[in-house]
Amino acid sequence: MPRINRKVRVRPQNRVTRAQILELLIGPNGKTVFALGEDAEALWADLETTYSPAFIRTWYAASLFGAAVPGGSIPAPKRFAEIAREYAERVVDGRIDACKWTKLACQRHLDDLERDAACWKYHFDVSKAERICRFLELLPHVKGGWAASGEYMALQPWQIFILCVLFGWVKADTGMRRFSLAYIEVPRKNGKSQLAAGIGLYLLACDGEFGSEVYSGATTERQAHEVFRPARQMIEKCPELARVLGCPAPTKRISRPEDLSRFEVVVGKPGDGASPHCGIVDEYHEHDSDTLFDTFRTGMGARRQPLLFVITTAGDNTTGPCKLLQGDVCRILQGEFAREEVFGIIYSLDLGDDWSLPEVLAKANPNLDASVFREFLVTEQQAAIRNPRKQGVFQTKHLNIWVGAASNYFDVNRWQELGDSKLAPEQFIGDACIVSGDLSTKRDFTARIVMFKRRIDGKDHYYVFPRFYLPSAQVTPEAPHYKDWSAQGWIRTHEGTTVDFGTIEDETVADVTAYNATEFAFDPWNASPLAQAVGKRTTAVPVEIIQSAKLLSPPMKELDVLIADGRIHHDASPVLTWMMGNVMAKEDANENVFPRKEAGREENKIDGAVATIMALSRAMVAVPSEAEAIEVW
Repeated sequence: MPRINRKVRVRPQNRVTRAQILELLIGPNGKTVFALGEDAEALWADLETTYSPAFIRTWYAASLFGAAVPGGSIPAPKRFAEIAREYAERVVDGRIDACKWTKLACQRHLDDLERDAACWKYHFDVSKAERICRFLELLPHVKGGWAASGEYMALQPWQIFILCVLFGWVKADTGMRRFSLAYIEVPRKNGKSQLAAGIGLYLLACDGEFGSEVYSGATTERQAHEVFRPARQMIEKCPELARVLGCPAPTKRISRPEDLSRFEVVVGKPGDGASPHCGIVDEYHEHDSDTLFDTFRTGMGARRQPLLFVITTAGDNTTGPCKLLQGDVCRILQGEFAREEVFGIIYSLDLGDDWSLPEVLAKANPNLDASVFREFLVTEQQAAIRNPRKQGVFQTKHLNIWVGAASNYFDVNRWQELGDSKLAPEQFIGDACIVSGDLSTKRDFTARIVMFKRRIDGKDHYYVFPRFYLPSAQVTPEAPHYKDWSAQGWIRTHEGTTVDFGTIEDETVADVTAYNATEFAFDPWNASPLAQAVGKRTTAVPVEIIQSAKLLSPPMKELDVLIADGRIHHDASPVLTWMMGNVMAKEDANENVFPRKEAGREENKIDGAVATIMALSRAMVAVPSEAEAIEVW
């Protein structure tokens, strides 16, 4: 844009504020902070002579008032809000391949825009949406070829969508941000740390929050620095931007002395005196508890519009706080309950997608061919196809698929597809039935499986109905999933510190009787008294299943085949699904497998999976005979 001839008012120097300078840099934060347009022009005329031409041409004011920049016109400002809306529309109508959860997040924004037009309690403020995007595009790259050539961030449409939704939606009556919690789940190398770093810098210095506190939190110092380090390097590489923000050269923290704002690392739990304006939780899937998350959240009470920003890949801790939060986000996106202050988006595959096809890579990786290269992902994909032990890592880190263990034996995603909450054991009375029991120590899980066998189109199908028991003393804050499952009826809890063996015996006998089970399969280590009671009180034959690779390997391998073939069905118990995902195994010299949990992960229970394998070992055969290598009572 050519320079405009204008008459400029003299502006008193002592009236300049940081907010005025930032408005000229990245646009108004809602309403303008200038009393008169002439004040803005006067300040701009001063600033043009203060900073380098290369930096000045990037300012928002340059497109409004022109700039004395040699070498051509000023670039027209991007319409970020329009880009965000177009991205959402393209995802929803299928022009951009995306999973169910990405589509639902985009549809939610489009639906909200329609409600906004009808005078809703929330309003989409275009100026605030675009301001954050302009700021991030002022930040330099700090890694790779783009950093070497001195290039700046060029936001991709999916990033623009997230930023515009997070920062554009405000409360209609106050203008404060609508969203106070954001959950972003995206595979590795999609630029999530740099995005989080930019958001942290913005909330440190550009959000109008006096004494802002921004924390990058993680379970280890190394991981916490994955967000803080690029933020620090951005400030170091761009001294003119640092000057505008009021941030001197950073050391262990990034600070703004004029109002004592700071951006720093937190490992584990922040001090009780912290008052976060922004808490960034990086790689939440690595957290065994929600201590850091809760401390950030409870410390935000004194802030007008705080943001708890959770950004992560999928993981293997399917009962940890991250997976529980993801479950809540999925229910919000599906409309099962409303949490208007929570934003979430998940980039992954859909159930039924073939992870081994190169075409699915773009679906889970929104930054494909930008920050993560297709050739690299295809190479990793082929390596995982050739080596089943690498499949879990590839699916988790590059396709954002949650798995139950680092190298889980069963295909848990396929298992989930075969779940049907409408199934009930009463529908199968008259079919062949086996009941199995895996009794715990007094303080752990007890699992019982009722399994039916039905022949369909010449093939055997199996139907699984689990029952779980747990002492109430084991339902602790360290295992919040137990509390949820107990409330939903998936776990029967007993008061005190031990299981109620009397109740378990009575209910086992009731199941065996009601469903005409012919056998009761049990682990002799702890269930012999129960087996004796079942033998005395019912017509079922107790069958001792010795816990050895020789006896459990055949049904375990058969279960793997049944899952792949879609010939095993269950009632969608999240407890059994979790336990199936925790099973690990590797073949011995005789090609036998045996169900185990991951070393060092005692919390990864597999009792229900073992009980299922035991039940299948008997359901696979017609009637036990004395010649079989299984002791029959």
